[in-house]
Amino acid sequence: MFIQTESTPNPTTLKFLPGRVVLESGTAEFLSAQQAQSSPLAATLFEIPGVTGVYYGFDFITVTKDGAEWQHLKPAILGSIMEHFMSGRPLMGTAVHAEISDEEEEFFEEGDETIVATIKELLETRVRPAVAQDGGDITFRGFRDGTVFLNMKGACSGCPSSTATLKHGVQNLLRHFVPEVQEVEAV
Repeated sequence: MFIQTESTPNPTTLKFLPGRVVLESGTAEFLSAQQAQSSPLAATLFEIPGVTGVYYGFDFITVTKDGAEWQHLKPAILGSIMEHFMSGRPLMGTAVHAEISDEEEEFFEEGDETIVATIKELLETRVRPAVAQDGGDITFRGFRDGTVFLNMKGACSGCPSSTATLKHGVQNLLRHFVPEVQEVEAV
């Protein structure tokens, strides 16, 4: 098994590509060792000193670290991922899953359903594929008074360039196609 790694715009997050499907549908994010107990792989990764976050996408895993250097962490992370996939164990345990995307309640005013549908379609077709390339995800949380609220996950969470991505990329795109959108905020 050969696992590729890619850097992300977030220097504290590295993207691991195991060359196979990681999570069939949705995404999963683990921000603590306690949350990671619902995934054998995430729990193993959190045992590595310096690992502070694990995120699963369709065909990638992003790992976030604290002050430790990647050159010291990478071999242990690669070994844990390889061992997990070679063992054939399930990615998620039978316990309640960690935050699987889109479980949080969305909010928007009655009558804004058409606007929200357009926003979601633009996010799904134009934004999320690009952000997944960087090892992260952006999901819709709400729309109120011209402001779109988005949840940033994986490599996007805490990324130094995430503000630029939101303000210059996503906000400009949504404003262009949806005149009702005035600004975009991260939640």
